[in-house]
Amino acid sequence: MLHKITRLTVRDVRFPTSSEQHGSDAMHSDPDYSAAYVVVDTDCGRKGFGLTFTLGKGTDIVVCAVEALAALVVGKCLQEIVSDFRGFYRLLTSDGQMRWLGPEKGVIHLATAAVLNAVWDLWARVDGKVGPRNEPLFLKHDFLHKWMTLPPIEQKSKSWIWLPPSCAFTSFGPRVCVEGIVVTNQCHNRVMFKQFLQASALQFVQIDSCRLGSVNENLAVMLMAHKFQVPVCPHAGGVGLCELVQHLILFDYICLSASLSNRMCEYVDHLHEHFTSPVVIQDAHYMPPKCHNRVMFKQFLQASALQFVQIDSCRLGSVNENLAVMLMAHKFQVPVCPHAGGVGLCELVQHLILFDYICLSASLSNRMCEYVDHLHEHFTSPVVIQDAHYMPPKDPGYSCEMLESSVWRHQFPEGDVWKLHTNK
Repeated sequence: MLHKITRLTVRDVRFPTSSEQHGSDAMHSDPDYSAAYVVVDTDCGRKGFGLTFTLGKGTDIVVCAVEALAALVVGKCLQEIVSDFRGFYRLLTSDGQMRWLGPEKGVIHLATAAVLNAVWDLWARVDGKVGPRNEPLFLKHDFLHKWMTLPPIEQKSKSWIWLPPSCAFTSFGPRVCVEGIVVTNQCHNRVMFKQFLQASALQFVQIDSCRLGSVNENLAVMLMAHKFQVPVCPHAGGVGLCELVQHLILFDYICLSASLSNRMCEYVDHLHEHFTSPVVIQDAHYMPPKCHNRVMFKQFLQASALQFVQIDSCRLGSVNENLAVMLMAHKFQVPVCPHAGGVGLCELVQHLILFDYICLSASLSNRMCEYVDHLHEHFTSPVVIQDAHYMPPKDPGYSCEMLESSVWRHQFPEGDVWKLHTNK
């Protein structure tokens, strides 16, 4: 059976998460977790479901971009696509006119991800399999730019701004005067931080790995800082403080803020030689989900500028491009730690981490994957977490089919949820 694609539809589905600030961080204070939700229909009745993640406003723009790509998909047979998946990927990303909107980044690439996610889901459902297959890999992703020799990167974005002690806080930092209050590292417990934060008297929170009650109290303060959307800029520099505080800033970034905006950390380059595991300061850094295609990942990996590779099931060009990035990460021996948490991202990314473990790394060392425990009830095959581990999915497909009742209720702006929300 050829499984000819006869129709592609896309809908703007939004959840009013901003009402309780779910998913908010320092840069995104009022997100409405949303998706451009794609369904591809075939002549034999089979369907494929895909999506790309957005934050509310602008989802309609992604919907328009998906509709612009539909003409490149409708009329194609599934077997024709999967026999040359690389060529199909290039068809979507290299249209002579639409590629000007990217290429391979921004809104048009989010739309590409939604379409390709639906095609992958269709293929897996037709074959009765779960997620991406590992053969033949060379047909699934685009090697066009991957092994090109590029000029050295002269400037690399930093994860944290490591400043010498002489200029650490001369013009920008935690010691600022706010309404007559000079903020230093003299808050000696979480209660004082709480009082300052509630009074909106802090622009920066300067935690201290030794002045506060070890990790426990620092975690409490970081959680409060995250709630009040105040950036954390730790104090360090004394004997062992840099060694200690490196763990706190990683926790703040990976588990709370997901943002480097207005963040810095003190650093003094002495006495580290007295420790068995001294802090290491290099251009290497944790990469936020801002690498929008495989070429950027290639450049950072070649420059040894990544300690972790944070792939994204919707920002990159679906499985095709994520496979290319995971292969490069494996080549450079850099662990893959995917971004997830938005609408359907956990459902999608579980397939990618399984592929990375089973087909590439065969290791869980230094690996983690984000997870947020909400909105899974809107999917027909929601992700399953046991003992803080993703469980392998059992249903055929790419796990991004949403309940039709949820789609109708949350479709923007005519869904019942949004009608009620508008009338409040």
